[in-house]
Amino acid sequence: MFLALQPDDNRLKQFAMFSGLGPDELSTLIKLTDIVSFSKGSRIIHSGEEGHCLYLLLEGNAVVCAPAPDSEVELARLGLGDFFGEISLVDDGPRSADVTALEDCKLLRITRITIGVLSGLQPSAAVQILSAIGSELVKRLRGTNKKYLDLLHRCSGRE
Repeated sequence: MFLALQPDDNRLKQFAMFSGLGPDELSTLIKLTDIVSFSKGSRIIHSGEEGHCLYLLLEGNAVVCAPAPDSEVELARLGLGDFFGEISLVDDGPRSADVTALEDCKLLRITRITIGVLSGLQPSAAVQILSAIGSELVKRLRGTNKKYLDLLHRCSGRE
């Protein structure tokens, strides 16, 4: 489906992160990004490595796992339109988990440089993308907070 993107390609509009972009904004974004491929079983992100980009799944599925003392813990399964690695757009810290392709994957790669250049060329597009990332992070944080509070309540006997 996503072998390559042309500047006038509207396929990215199906994803919430890009749905509000106008044709010129979308064209600029496409010129600043690239599509990368990973085969089934390939590690897309390695825990502990330095990050510099976000990935959005265009095709395929992936799994997010955190290293544990004796094995690893599955944190999430990702599919079409899911993105990961977004923290690296604002933080130089190490990647917090591994992401592995469960099948052949095509991903849109958005780097810090992409966002920086886009903010100069199409500021409203950069704001919309960053806002979409922020909204998803808040959603994830709320889910994590709920799990944490549920665990605290169980441990304290207040189910």
